[in-house]
Amino acid sequence: MPNSADPQPDSSAPKGKAWGGVFREPTDKRVELFSESVSFDRRLADDDIDGSIAHAQMLAHCGLMTVQEADAIAHVLEEIRGEIHAGRFEYTVSKEDIHLHIESALTARLGDTGRKLHTARSRNDQVATDLRLYCRRAIDRLDRGLVELQRAFLGMAEREQGLVIPGYTHLRRAQPLLAAHQLLAWCEKLGRDRERLADCRRRTNVLPLGSGALAGSSLPIDREHVKESLGFEAVAANSVDGASDRDFACELAFVVSLCMVHLSQWAEEWILYSTQEFGFIRLPEGFCTGSSIMPQKINPDVLELIRGKSARAIGNVQALLVLLKGLPTAYNRDLQEDKERIFDSIDTLEAVLGVAAPLVEGTSFDRPRITATLERGHLDATSLMEALIAQGVPQRTAHETVGHLVRRAMTRGVSLAELSDEEFSRDYAGWNGSLRGALGASRAVERMASFGSTAPAAVAEQIAVWRRRLGVAVAP
Repeated sequence: MPNSADPQPDSSAPKGKAWGGVFREPTDKRVELFSESVSFDRRLADDDIDGSIAHAQMLAHCGLMTVQEADAIAHVLEEIRGEIHAGRFEYTVSKEDIHLHIESALTARLGDTGRKLHTARSRNDQVATDLRLYCRRAIDRLDRGLVELQRAFLGMAEREQGLVIPGYTHLRRAQPLLAAHQLLAWCEKLGRDRERLADCRRRTNVLPLGSGALAGSSLPIDREHVKESLGFEAVAANSVDGASDRDFACELAFVVSLCMVHLSQWAEEWILYSTQEFGFIRLPEGFCTGSSIMPQKINPDVLELIRGKSARAIGNVQALLVLLKGLPTAYNRDLQEDKERIFDSIDTLEAVLGVAAPLVEGTSFDRPRITATLERGHLDATSLMEALIAQGVPQRTAHETVGHLVRRAMTRGVSLAELSDEEFSRDYAGWNGSLRGALGASRAVERMASFGSTAPAAVAEQIAVWRRRLGVAVAP
């Protein structure tokens, strides 16, 4: 603990400030309120404590403090962690941020031993390390949430095997699809999101601690020691860049925003599918809400909120890029503004993933309704065209011929299959009964042969592939 021989600060200097020695005037209370960040960066407490323990162990390893001092620091930091988790830790704007709160509490209990912890460390490289640790943990959580959503889509695809639905382009009926094929498309999109998260994690997992404020340290520190302790893959090679780099935060915000765009597209599609006009799916009522004035309403509010929250994630990317675009080299206080943006992006995606998987698990297709209207829209036109091509008709000619046949069917208000052989022969002299095998939505699906298509065998194989990728066991 400090004693009376310790040097005392000027009474008018900023009290309790880690940087107050050079100042002759106290910090204006309005500045403290304006510049504090502990109201939002306190969520970095675990990362700050983990980084500080690793830093203390490194200092002991290098002879810059004793092993006993490092152990005492680790012990007290764990006590502080427990108080934070229990809600017993006191916060005040005068201490600015979570880093100074923890250091102040440590010093109050250990005196000079606590004061040694900041040896060869700046708040610049300290906060950069904390934020990387936080983002790394968040990436792992987001990945687990995406896996659960992929499994939900896979489970629905297995439940809906064999169901043929209309596929759409330009929101117009286009070609028939297996419902399972369309559901697996979301697994593909989310799979790319997971790949981007993994790639982002690699660049996030670089240790800046030891960069100091910007120039490094003249003390004999061992950055590799800290890297190993905290599980980083590499050490930042340039101290100027290491203390100020926020590329990883921008990249994570972008990955989250693109994932939210995918989820917004899914939400929009299912909002349409659940309307009476489409009537393709039944949403679980536990994930819908009602109207305060219209008693009959069952609204897809959860899907609408997912669609709406994508705007937040997109906006956060722009905010981070604009934050960085005018900054000169090395750390600037502007970077304090990065945390709320990346925190909000992470929180938003986590919240969406928390409701998305159970919503998918509780949704089912309305098979009778879909089947009753499946032949509307001449979904088999492309199938008939390709059957003509297989008989040697040039693609453009086959396209025009089937177009004439579709117009004939539209005029009569019937499906292609309901046209007579005579009507077919008027537009295609080579018409024969075998070509009827290309007609009908279900037959069109069955005729698919290309890799990645909606062919039943191809979709069954993709279900098996996704089972292996997601570690889903085959039901006995």
